[in-house]
Amino acid sequence: MTFEVCRVIRADHPSLPGHFPGAPLVPGVVILDEVLAALIEWHEDSQLTGIRTVKFLAPLKPEQPFTISLSAKNERAGEVHFCCRAEDRVIVEGRLEVCRGVK
Repeated sequence: MTFEVCRVIRADHPSLPGHFPGAPLVPGVVILDEVLAALIEWHEDSQLTGIRTVKFLAPLKPEQPFTISLSAKNERAGEVHFCCRAEDRVIVEGRLEVCRGVK
């Protein structure tokens, strides 16, 4: 089971001012927030219970499109793998601990 969605963090996002002035980068927590939003879009009855692993491999700039890919071995899996790509380059990857059936 897989799910993909494209996202862009706008240059006027409130987290960006002061975050590397003159050469802004999207903070990792903002990317992870988008991963969580994608998880809920995929399975709205899901709740994040933990982040098992996360690796930030490359920076993301404001207005740079990126794709979030989520995958699970089966419908009831308590673990979801995620990968974020920008311009065919992996920028973030990891594993989420998830509880399903929550509303």
